[in-house]
Amino acid sequence: MPYLGAIVKETFRRHPPSHFLLSHAATKEIELGGYTIPADVNVEIYTAWLTEDPEMWQNPSEFRPERFLTGDGVEVDITGMRGVKMLPFGTGRRICPAWSLGTLHVNLLLARMVQAFKWIPIPDNPPDPTETFAFTIVMRIPLKP
Repeated sequence: MPYLGAIVKETFRRHPPSHFLLSHAATKEIELGGYTIPADVNVEIYTAWLTEDPEMWQNPSEFRPERFLTGDGVEVDITGMRGVKMLPFGTGRRICPAWSLGTLHVNLLLARMVQAFKWIPIPDNPPDPTETFAFTIVMRIPLKP
């Protein structure tokens, strides 16, 4: 079960359920990351930037659940309460109120799919994990039932 949990965390890292946090308005002019943010301007935070940062994650573009068992992801808190390395559900007072329920459902769904189905590649047509952009990110060649 630890590996299943690592797969779920890596999925949330690579493909957060929400790509943007709630908008925040600057109450006064401030400098953030080398940019001047004027007062009364809304700031949108793209959560995937955190998970694509090579200073935070080794080989961030690779899907490696093992990183949550050993390595740079072991101590990661998906709620962002003990340091921010990923924000699949936001953080602090504005965190998704159902984050624990959502995480539980994804774990149970994945465990049930692994239990119920026999996962084999299509002969002469191995799975292609290459992604393409749509409204969300999808596999370039989808799996067939």
